[in-house]
Parts: sequence; C-alpha cells; structure tokens
Amino acid sequence: MQLRHFILSLALILFAASAAAQQDSGARVSSKNKFKSFFPPPVNQSSPEFRLVDSIYRKASLFTYGLDRMVFFDAFKGYQYLLAAGKLSNPNILTIADYGQSAKNRRLYVIDLQNAKVLYNTFVSHGKNSGTEYASDFSNSQHSNKSSPGFMVTAETYVGVAGYSLRLDGVEQGINDQVRARNVVMHGSKFVNYERIYEKGTIGNSLGCPAIPMSDHKQVIDAIKGGSCFFIYSNEPHYKRTSAILNSDFRWPALRQIVPVQGGAPSTAGSHTPVQSK
Repeated sequence: MQLRHFILSLALILFAASAAAQQDSGARVSSKNKFKSFFPPPVNQSSPEFRLVDSIYRKASLFTYGLDRMVFFDAFKGYQYLLAAGKLSNPNILTIADYGQSAKNRRLYVIDLQNAKVLYNTFVSHGKNSGTEYASDFSNSQHSNKSSPGFMVTAETYVGVAGYSLRLDGVEQGINDQVRARNVVMHGSKFVNYERIYEKGTIGNSLGCPAIPMSDHKQVIDAIKGGSCFFIYSNEPHYKRTSAILNSDFRWPALRQIVPVQGGAPSTAGSHTPVQSK
C-alpha cells in the first residue's frame, strides 16, 4: 500500500506542474544499438514523462544545486525502470553522482522524491584512472581503478578497511555489473572535502569508489541504503549508446494510474535544509 500510495503521489504531481518547459540544456546522443530509444532526440518536452520530471525538478529546485535538467531526466527514467522491475525496496530515494561535472563541485545529490527535496548535496570522488578533475574514462573490469557509470541499487552496509561503507549492485550488464566483485562501495574519505580542493586544486581520487566526505558519510549512507536507486551519470557517448535502461521503451509506473486532481497537487508541510559538506 505504501508503494502504491507513493506511485500515485508522483502521478498527482504531474497535474500541478506548469505546462511550460524550458529549452533542453544538452544534446542527447542518438542510440545506434538494438534498444529502441524512448524519446527520439530532441526530447518531447510536452510529453507526460517530461512534464512529470520537470515538475519534480522545479519543486525540488534542483537547478539551484547545479543539477542539469536532462541529467535528472535520465536518472528519473532509470529509477522508473527499476521501480517497474521490482528492484527497489527503498523507493523514496534517488541518488545521483553527476560525473559530467568537475570533481570540485558538490555533484552528489540525494533526493527525497516523495517530498521533492534535496536531502544531501556533497562532494563525491571518482576512480583515479577515470581522470583527475573530470571523469572521462570508465571500466567494468577488476583492478582498473576506474569508475563504472550507470544504474545501481544500494545494498547492505558493513565496516571494513575504509570504515562504515555501503555495498552497491550494478544492474547494467557489461557496464557496471562487476561493482560488487570489484569492491566498489560508498565510503567516507578524508581527501574528499573543500580543504583538499583548497590545498590541491581538486578532491582526491579513489580506486573506483564513489567516496564522500567523512563529515557526513554515515548520514548519507543511512539515508540511501537498503534498495534505493543510485545513478552515476556519464556524458561519455559509449554509455549512452549501450545502456539498455536509457534506451528502453516502457510505461512509467508513475503514469499508469492518473486521476483528476481537484484543487491542485498535494502540498508538502515543513522544510528541510540540505546538508552542505565542508
């Protein structure tokens, strides 16, 4: 019942959204593989899918945090895909690591979808062999010391050599399905913070893990653990061409049950101040 109510809440947001949609901020790569593209470029900005994503994007003020609208669209589509496949046991949370941004930016976003709020916006590292400031080279191979892009599902926590950590399960075959075997996990790092940027010009890189600041890694891990969607965005063309999820054609769960709204979308009480890591 809780999941059904959550899906219905997302659908209701659609009818409260403004029909106006801003211009697409980035070109999308055409798919050349066997998977049918859900939206032939450019994205149909009057479609129910885009309007739903746009409404959440605006309500959560994601533009003020530097998250591109089309990055959020890709993330939300994949989230809907995993939701439809029954892979999410923690469906309220969507986490995005935007590796299209500089490592000097707070490019990790933990979003409460039910209330359209950013819970955490902080720094996150990428693999040292994926690049220094920008991640441009990715791998699914052991000992590559590179990051893997794409959609993952958060799993269990444990305490290891890097302290309190979170295991991840990649769901894209040939792209990130080896992350667990590679021990690519989320953990805290003393080299991922503003002080490191001030001293070295950018945060420290990892061996492939999405490491985050020690100051709030426990809070972030506890918020997203146990079956939520985690998306590592890459603007590298190969990933966009080969991702079965991004190129899939399916009916979004949030749009399966649409009912007329009387008096607008449900309101959200209270406020939340996102955590800013230092």
